[in-house]
Amino acid sequence: MTDVAKAGETRRRNDIRDRWLLSAPALTLIAIAGTGPLLIVLIYSFLAPGSYGDVKWEFSPNGWFNVFLSRDIFDNTVSLADAHYTIFWRTLRLALATTVLCLLLGFPLAYFIASRPPGSRSIWLFLITIPFWTNMLIRTFAIAEVIRNEGIINSLLMRLGLLVAPVQMLFTDFATLVGMTYVHLPLMVLPLYASLEKLDFRLVEAGYDLYASRFGVLLRIIVPLTRPGIIAGSILVFVPALSSYVIPLVLGGGKNLMIGNLIELQFGQGRNWPLGAALSVTLVLVVMIAVIFYMRNAGEPGGRAHG
Repeated sequence: MTDVAKAGETRRRNDIRDRWLLSAPALTLIAIAGTGPLLIVLIYSFLAPGSYGDVKWEFSPNGWFNVFLSRDIFDNTVSLADAHYTIFWRTLRLALATTVLCLLLGFPLAYFIASRPPGSRSIWLFLITIPFWTNMLIRTFAIAEVIRNEGIINSLLMRLGLLVAPVQMLFTDFATLVGMTYVHLPLMVLPLYASLEKLDFRLVEAGYDLYASRFGVLLRIIVPLTRPGIIAGSILVFVPALSSYVIPLVLGGGKNLMIGNLIELQFGQGRNWPLGAALSVTLVLVVMIAVIFYMRNAGEPGGRAHG
């Protein structure tokens, strides 16, 4: 290796070292803030519950046992924790449905904004971000006022003669789905817009010139080129929807629990912190598995359009 090559290699190594040193404080803070609480929760999941909440510092696997199984209080027979599986399935189903709905509603909206003249795009983005100015709890109560029995939708339909009696929408899975879609929709639109803004619309015109249909252009050109935005938006919606707490509590009425509500019950009224901790770690694992599976099966981001 020549002296010039050695000097270049030394500079490259020094540059990498300096970057790591400059990033070390932020990385350390992120590691402590991110993994520290999770480590505490993981430890709590293997301890015994206290009499009035908290934990006893003695090893016990009952927290994890009760996540998946239940023991009868009379004859000690063991069976599946059907209630937990039902709540997990409802949570996963609503989170997936929320992600799909946000994608179906957000993609046309993001495409519309990206296809506007550059001077007006900032106005549309400004309108998209307005809901973030309001607390999520207030937005959730606003949705409740719209869909309740005496709300805007039922009152309007009854005045038009389309309904004789109000339709029960509040305190159902439908209400929870509507609320989560409304709250999380901007999280889908913004990543999609970031990808669509970079899209070369000459490729779309070329597709039309080659006699491709609108659906063919969408499927073969637009979607592959905006895949990074679709993946990012789906993750940004799916993860908070999976752990949602306020929306199911307000719109679901506390009857249709999701995993976030179940965890809160264990740390609150249930006073079973190890079970709540085990459920929390289970939720983290489910999120990690779902995200890894989605990213691996979504294909390479930014793949080339097919002819």
